[in-house]
Amino acid sequence: MYGSNSGRGLRVTACAAATGAALLVAGCSSGGEDKGEKNPATSQQPKATDPYWVNPDGNAAKQVEDYTKDGDDKNADLIKKIASQPVGEWIGPDSPEEEARGFTEAAAKADRDALLVLYNVPHRDCGQFSKGGASDGNAYREWVDKVAKGIGDRRATVVLEPDALLHLVDGCTPQEFHEERFDLLKGAIERLKQQPATTVYLDAGNAGWQSPDALFEPLQRAGVDKADGFSVNVSNFFPTDLSQEFGKKLSAKVGNKPFVIDTSRNGNGPYTQGDPAENWCNPPGRALGEPPTTKTGDPLVKAYLWVKRPGESDGDCKGGPKAGDWYPEYALELARNAK
Repeated sequence: MYGSNSGRGLRVTACAAATGAALLVAGCSSGGEDKGEKNPATSQQPKATDPYWVNPDGNAAKQVEDYTKDGDDKNADLIKKIASQPVGEWIGPDSPEEEARGFTEAAAKADRDALLVLYNVPHRDCGQFSKGGASDGNAYREWVDKVAKGIGDRRATVVLEPDALLHLVDGCTPQEFHEERFDLLKGAIERLKQQPATTVYLDAGNAGWQSPDALFEPLQRAGVDKADGFSVNVSNFFPTDLSQEFGKKLSAKVGNKPFVIDTSRNGNGPYTQGDPAENWCNPPGRALGEPPTTKTGDPLVKAYLWVKRPGESDGDCKGGPKAGDWYPEYALELARNAK
């Protein structure tokens, strides 16, 4: 996985980080009374169906501005498909409280919910493209505490640590770190749930990576009972129907917990050519999936979300820049292929 402030690119690849956070912290966001209308590409979606905040300072919005200034209306219109939708804001390692406050304040001013992604667990990503994370358990606990303080009493939905649990199950993370990671995930859920308007979804991988039978006990050990549910398909490409089937089987084993599905890039399903070990990393021919919405038609599926930020690289593979960096050619392909 990855985050642009934290770096990452795993075999199921997660997504990007808090680009634009510095602008928000400095009070430069237009997410206030104008509700993002400074940039027509980033007007907020109807609250009843899509209550999450659209960041007017995101990479896609900036790309739309650049194309428009250059008179490239065709490509500007394509990137508007991304810029007009809410995407996850990946909190970076250095200023977590300020970033969380900036995003949630901007969202609140627009009468929307912030969508945040926490991706900083120690020994992250098993040394792959997005390796890193907090230096140790105490540093991680302090970081999560600062995120929670930054959220305050404002509405926020948090996707917690993409891949962190799965990398315990698949053996990628060394055994000596397993107990600590379970404790850190459980503690993060408990700390975040102290905030009165924060919803937490613990990441549970995707339909192509481990089975519900292998996952339900680790999810329980990580404290999913204290979370609002779990997330599936983060930064991956499995179709929504398969993700829904996978999520329902897993839900049945963890107390019928609801879940959310990342549909950011699953419009054409997974890539099946080339080296299977790298099919997750900037695969060609992919497409945007269903737009974010809380109207999924299924009470167990709380939302389709764009947790991974479409157009940001999975890592320096297949000609892409480092994990989390904006990759305009890839963004255009995702938008061009969207149904």
